[in-house]
Amino acid sequence: MMGGRALLLLLVSALLVQIRASDPLLYESFDEDFEGSWVVSKKDEYQGVWKRAKSDGHEDYGLLVSEKARKYAIIKELDEPVTLKDGTVVLQFEVRLQNGLECGGAYIKYIRPQEAGWDAKEFDNETPYTIMFGPDKCGSTNKVHFILKHKSPKTGKYVEHHLKFPPSVPYDKLSHVYTAILKPDNEVRILIDGEEKKKANFLSADDFGPALIPPKTIPDPDDKKPEDWDERAKIPDPNAVKPDDWDEDAPMEIEDVEATKPEGWLDDEPEEIDDPEASKPEDWDDEEDGEWEAPKIDNPKCEEAPGCGEWKRPMKQNPAYKGKWHAPLIDNPNYKGIWKPQEIPNPEYFELDKPDFDPIAAIGIEIWTMQDGILFDNILIADDEKVATSILEKTWKPKYEVEKEKEKAEEAAAAADGLSEFQKKVFDILYKIADVPFLAPYKTKIIDVIEKGEKQPNITIGILVSVVVVFVTVLFRILFGGKKPAAPVKPAVEAEKPKATQTDGAGSSGDKVEKEDEKETAEDEKEETAAPRRRSRRET
Repeated sequence: MMGGRALLLLLVSALLVQIRASDPLLYESFDEDFEGSWVVSKKDEYQGVWKRAKSDGHEDYGLLVSEKARKYAIIKELDEPVTLKDGTVVLQFEVRLQNGLECGGAYIKYIRPQEAGWDAKEFDNETPYTIMFGPDKCGSTNKVHFILKHKSPKTGKYVEHHLKFPPSVPYDKLSHVYTAILKPDNEVRILIDGEEKKKANFLSADDFGPALIPPKTIPDPDDKKPEDWDERAKIPDPNAVKPDDWDEDAPMEIEDVEATKPEGWLDDEPEEIDDPEASKPEDWDDEEDGEWEAPKIDNPKCEEAPGCGEWKRPMKQNPAYKGKWHAPLIDNPNYKGIWKPQEIPNPEYFELDKPDFDPIAAIGIEIWTMQDGILFDNILIADDEKVATSILEKTWKPKYEVEKEKEKAEEAAAAADGLSEFQKKVFDILYKIADVPFLAPYKTKIIDVIEKGEKQPNITIGILVSVVVVFVTVLFRILFGGKKPAAPVKPAVEAEKPKATQTDGAGSSGDKVEKEDEKETAEDEKEETAAPRRRSRRET
């Protein structure tokens, strides 16, 4: 009988432990009003209004960022602090960026215990935390933060350690779940929607910066570079002499005396004439607007002729041009390498088997965002991954599937009516690519392809690939083919330039290439300006 009772007690105890293990340490679903359990900061800078609101298209409630361009701060204190030193800890919450996120944060701060007398109404960006986790996007920043504040056992100071190469924030307006799993073996895993996006080790310098364990040695701050330390690997040859026939004053270009004016050149015709079809607007006031002048158009007579206006001989490269002479460089006999201070033992170095995490005593949301419509929901702290997975499956997944189907239906409707928002962005980028100066000779053809793609949205990807291939091919030719593509010019106007004169080993013409590049760029800009330009979608 006694043995049976003992077995029963053992089974009940095991069941209670199992039930306890399956309970979250904290779970906030916002099914009830948050006032009373959450405290809104009373600091003057936090003017944003928090609201309990339904997620768009659902009956599920969450904590809503209701206004644009505001600072927000709200905090919830835990009944008991959650320790992070032993066992697995899962941090998880759901966020929906209902109006997108151009510039702002949607992360949570896991607050460490505060000093005695601290008031939750004083919560602000200076309130110390243990971990900051969640999405942040603005400008070039687009990441899911994971930041750990760790106290140095040597100095007693807290240091921020940032996860390196964190995952990016999903760009859509759907609900997403962010999960951080902290393991007792120093591993941390970052999941988005239940899918692992990053795995790291708290003690690895490759995963966190700065590293939790400081370097054993550091550069000596008192070490100074000797005055006679020479870091120049190369120096001008002191024995080199400028050749007698080196003329630094010779111009880079000279007039082509062999050029002749093309037959049929119209000396007395201007390149542009007044538009004969233009007329002065009826509301034009000569006293207020000045004397009206008809806009200019290209002279049609010049289109059939070799050219119009005063003919001038074209310029050609001067074969005698060498530029400013410079002594050639030689190995520096006094070169000692790049100086570095000597290493000394780091007084702040310490060894660590695992991070000394501070407990989590509260969770807070303290953000500054330019977007409204950010909805937080299903905030969880658990010591069992299965609990987090179960809540994700029950709360987030059904909503996400509904949102995804709605998104697909909207995209299909948009495709039937014309271009989707994504496709419009793609074509806007392609038009910008077509404006790249070195693609000027191909601009008309590229725009033809883009406009064809706008009329047939189903071939958007093919159009994108085609333009990118052209872009990369031309760029490759410029970088490795040695010759920049140029718009066709009239051969009668300017003779072909001879190849540049090679300089000998006695010196160099350092500014020659730079001047030629400047001239070539100027000519390209001139030709691009003169070339007729089609009207595209973005110009209508």
